[in-house]
Amino acid sequence: MKQMAFDNEKYLRMQSECIKERIGQFGGKLYLEFGGKLFDDNHASRVLPGFKPDSKINMLVQVKEDVEIVLVISAGDIEKNKVRGDLGITYDMDVLRLIDAFRGYGLYVGSVVLTQFGGQESAIAYQKKLESLGLRVYRHYTISGYPSNVPFIVSEEGFGKNEYIETKHSLVVVTAPGPGSGKMAVCLSQLYHENKRGIQAGYAKFETFPIWNMPLQHPVNLAYEAATADLNDMNMIDPFHLEAYGKTTVNYNRDIEVFPVLNAMFEKIYGESPYKSPTDMGVNMVGNCIVNNEEAKNAARREIVRRYYKALCEQRKGNGGEDALYRLELLMKQAATGISDRPVVAAANARAEETGAPAAAIELADGTIVTGKTSSLLGASSAMVLNALKKLANLDHDTKLISPSVIEPIQHLKVSHLGNHNPRLHTDEILIALCICANTDPKAEMAMEQLENLKDCEVHSSVILSTVDENVFQKLGVNLTCEPKYQTKKLFHG
Repeated sequence: MKQMAFDNEKYLRMQSECIKERIGQFGGKLYLEFGGKLFDDNHASRVLPGFKPDSKINMLVQVKEDVEIVLVISAGDIEKNKVRGDLGITYDMDVLRLIDAFRGYGLYVGSVVLTQFGGQESAIAYQKKLESLGLRVYRHYTISGYPSNVPFIVSEEGFGKNEYIETKHSLVVVTAPGPGSGKMAVCLSQLYHENKRGIQAGYAKFETFPIWNMPLQHPVNLAYEAATADLNDMNMIDPFHLEAYGKTTVNYNRDIEVFPVLNAMFEKIYGESPYKSPTDMGVNMVGNCIVNNEEAKNAARREIVRRYYKALCEQRKGNGGEDALYRLELLMKQAATGISDRPVVAAANARAEETGAPAAAIELADGTIVTGKTSSLLGASSAMVLNALKKLANLDHDTKLISPSVIEPIQHLKVSHLGNHNPRLHTDEILIALCICANTDPKAEMAMEQLENLKDCEVHSSVILSTVDENVFQKLGVNLTCEPKYQTKKLFHG
């Protein structure tokens, strides 16, 4: 049985207070660069059981009267139609999604900034679209020599050429659809312009991981490296903090590498730097809210193995390289974990070998493992879900939850009218069928009531699943991994 490792209520209190203190440190206005996900931070909730995926946005809601959101998107990313890997939508569309989400929480979205603007036609068209929707849009330009040529950057020809973003709240949260959008440059540019206008303002950074006050080799910090293995991010001891305070803290390579340049920019803008180290810039209180260190370690180890399987499948799909795999293999060794620590892997593969067809396995909250096999009616994932629901509802394994009279018309529709060659029902189709049967069958209703208990369960498939099945598992909140192979030898896998 998984235990809680994180005190979410304590986190909300501590994080809000920390940010308020930092605002006060700079005279009442703070530009806060927000890295990572503000919404649906499922990585954090997996490695820190008890951390709620929307904790960070709820923390901002507690001080929403003081908050203004500035969304940043690179004009180059608009031009390239860059896509978010987790959502499958382009960055420009994600900006609209994020604005709607922020407004849904009652937060004020002040503007959108187009960074690295160089006259791209698609960016100009996007700006017109945003402005037609009533949004304020600003342009920030590519600066020659950024970030190393500090005298030029912090001048009228550098930051001075950027459009000044008009803000009216004390906490300006600068965020973006993904990495590399230019959030930090926007913050620094604003400090330059605010200083010119005689307005006191400061900069701080919020990154959930790595956790600065946990050991470098702690599995939670290693899990962050696993999550960014394709980016070559690496956790490091902050040498600037060690020299300034004699204390060991953890940061990551990119912030440490750029800190001397940032420090020079601060000195150029303020006359002196408010920070002595990258760690000083951060406002992350996550490490102070872990209440069960051993469970956090175990959860992080599970995440590293999941990331390894994800990388294996991405490589099989032609989307990943060997470097990330080597990195993940090393991280598994450092965290003292491996494939054998994921019981559903052996269970799914054994069932597949036994039946000679794809199979799947799920580990329920009490440690029980339930499998599913491929049949003429159901795919392995669908069979596994039904078997798991029967187990949770204390129903006999042989109980028929869905009548063939419901399944067969769906199969006929798929094959005869929708052009599908595979008559077996996907997980979304089987859940709809189960929902229909639950109207008249008490046992099917009992099974449906157990759906919420699948959340956070571990699942493994002996083959790469279809996008449909992956999406259903994601919505159910299960932690899915797959063997890096397809069910068929076809060249195209839709």
